[in-house]
Amino acid sequence: MTITLSQSAAHKIVALQTADHNMRGLRIAVEGGGCSGFQYDIQVADQINSEDMIIERDGARLLVDPVSAEFLHNAELDWTQELIGASFKVRNPNAKTSCGCGVSFSV
Repeated sequence: MTITLSQSAAHKIVALQTADHNMRGLRIAVEGGGCSGFQYDIQVADQINSEDMIIERDGARLLVDPVSAEFLHNAELDWTQELIGASFKVRNPNAKTSCGCGVSFSV
């Protein structure tokens, strides 16, 4: 499985880890739901599970469970800042369609 972190996402995760000393990484999961069938769930993780896949870049840690990793093969997690706000964005080549906000998708 290949999941990557953009440089801006890595810098944001490191900033979060620096501010929260209990943070072990950022967790991304794929769950059923949303308007397109699946949705991304991105949360601060205070523990690393034994089955987690760990992606590291520049001191940042991204944690992914094995089931979610299947949906995220060759995806990239990015951090974007725009006039309307800032957020993590998933660039997922496996998503056939996605909703307007980019949080839910179908395969």
